[in-house]
Amino acid sequence: MKYNKIIEGIFIKRPNRFIAQVRIHGEEETVHVKNTGRCKELLVPGVKVILEDCSHQRNRKTKYSLIAVWKGDLLVNMDSQVPNAVVFEAIAKNKIKGLENINYLKREVTFRRSRYDLYFESEREKGFIEIKGVTLEEEGICMFPDAPTERGTKHVLEMIEAVKEGYIGILFFLVQMKGPKLFQLNWQMDPVFSEAVNAAKEKGVQVIAYDSVVVENNIQIGDPVEILLIS
Repeated sequence: MKYNKIIEGIFIKRPNRFIAQVRIHGEEETVHVKNTGRCKELLVPGVKVILEDCSHQRNRKTKYSLIAVWKGDLLVNMDSQVPNAVVFEAIAKNKIKGLENINYLKREVTFRRSRYDLYFESEREKGFIEIKGVTLEEEGICMFPDAPTERGTKHVLEMIEAVKEGYIGILFFLVQMKGPKLFQLNWQMDPVFSEAVNAAKEKGVQVIAYDSVVVENNIQIGDPVEILLIS
């Protein structure tokens, strides 16, 4: 997933979950934040951020969108809209182990009351993939979620029903940075979601985690990350 035009800035503050104040070329600008999560460990006053120039888009209230942030020497993409595109592209190019040679791949397909990010078919199987972007990292361990997610829990529980009906069910955690050695559920933040994922795993839902190769203007699939689900 490549961004056409980017620019650097310095993060000042985040008045609400939709916007931030960023210094660009010495001037303070109001920018759109493409992630409604808390991201408190990332958006610290004074950190360098990467923005997408969206001035060519009509009917926008802000010229820029905040898409990535430097956490020390680690560049973290925090665009919540990008994981679906990254995983879609990776599957289409046979880069995900166990999901090679997919014949049909479609975005946003509904099963019962849930709309899943991807639907796929191969010669012998068909299934749904729910994708979660991961930006929370502490000492080489990445975690999800960074805030309680009732919607995420609903998706997970209904995926169990899809598996019962013969579909393949996959929860795909895309870590939006390079290098973490372990992915685990954030039991302290959302024990209900975490328990739902464990229950889904026991019922046959597959859980996958990959990191990403992130540069200022691009993010692509990286390598599998070890998973620890039990608290």
